[in-house]
Amino acid sequence: MGLTRLGNFIEQTDIRNDDSKFGENDVKGISTTKQFIETKADLLGVSLKSYKVIRPNEFVYVADTSRRGDKIGLAYCENKPCIVSSIYTSFKVKDESKLLPRFLMMFFNRSEFDRYARFNSWGSARETFTWEDMCDIELDLPPIEIQRKYVAIYEGLLANLHSYENKLEDLKLVCDGYIEDLRKKYPLYELNSFIKRLNLKNSDFKVQKLVGIGVNGIIPPAQSKDETNGHICYLVETGNFLFAPPQLHNGAIEIYRGDETVKCSDAYIVFDVIKDNLCKDYLLLILKSPFFQKYASYYRDGVREQFDFEQLCEYKIPIPHIEIQNSIVEVFKVYNKRKEFVIKLKNIIKDICPILVRGAIKEASEVK
Repeated sequence: MGLTRLGNFIEQTDIRNDDSKFGENDVKGISTTKQFIETKADLLGVSLKSYKVIRPNEFVYVADTSRRGDKIGLAYCENKPCIVSSIYTSFKVKDESKLLPRFLMMFFNRSEFDRYARFNSWGSARETFTWEDMCDIELDLPPIEIQRKYVAIYEGLLANLHSYENKLEDLKLVCDGYIEDLRKKYPLYELNSFIKRLNLKNSDFKVQKLVGIGVNGIIPPAQSKDETNGHICYLVETGNFLFAPPQLHNGAIEIYRGDETVKCSDAYIVFDVIKDNLCKDYLLLILKSPFFQKYASYYRDGVREQFDFEQLCEYKIPIPHIEIQNSIVEVFKVYNKRKEFVIKLKNIIKDICPILVRGAIKEASEVK
């Protein structure tokens, strides 16, 4: 066994959604965690005929590697077909009797691949990892029998993950369904009487820790914030809500639960609940529900298409007795804990990929 060129085993695909068989719900984005995600693109009035169809066992990646945290966006279609932007590069394995797609995905799931892709990305304004660069990758390819052995281990871990994810989705449906039921049973009240925007600024520059907000909650910022140019950061204290107006319709809102006061960009909104008869976690559950996200998406306006704080204040929610709020919050907390476990399990599976690849290569080298 020796190094072989990946281009000998893969070929590009380019099937378009010409017949409009796939709609908006089938459009996917690609993350640097090597999976498909819900698209962040505004599809209003966009024709999907030029979008690429990705079928089971096919791959797709983003050639532009700039500003992606030294990682490359890539995904593998496991079972259900989807469509992606035509600017993405899609491909498949030519002959699965020589290279298993799952084994190739294990290869891509290694940090070594990300480093290789970034190092071999070229360009001035934008650095790209071209199709030719992808094909020029050299790898040790074990015999198909050994590939199957290690892929079976990988697929066993994925089966456990998918089983847990399905149960997680059931919990989410319980939460969302309960909120919808409350909207039918109780009067609706505008939020303007229950929440207040906070504009406390880091004027003395004492607070140094900067946080950001995304669809997965409060996160480290993508870049530092210069407060010397007049854009002073807002302070965020324990229990405050934080959201990003352009991404509120995607669930980019969270309660800050840290022990220390932090700061955030002045592009974000910080607010808090001011009435005792509204549970913060109950409000968060509502603002993360599909019903609210659809509402926020529909009512976005302005050049940046953002749902601002004034619009949020006009949103109406059911406010049952605090005990009823707390009961659904408990289910929501279980959901969040299990969601954290799923994220950890995904990281474990990704971390084990390089071990499995090395194991397969080592076993192949020892076969006489």
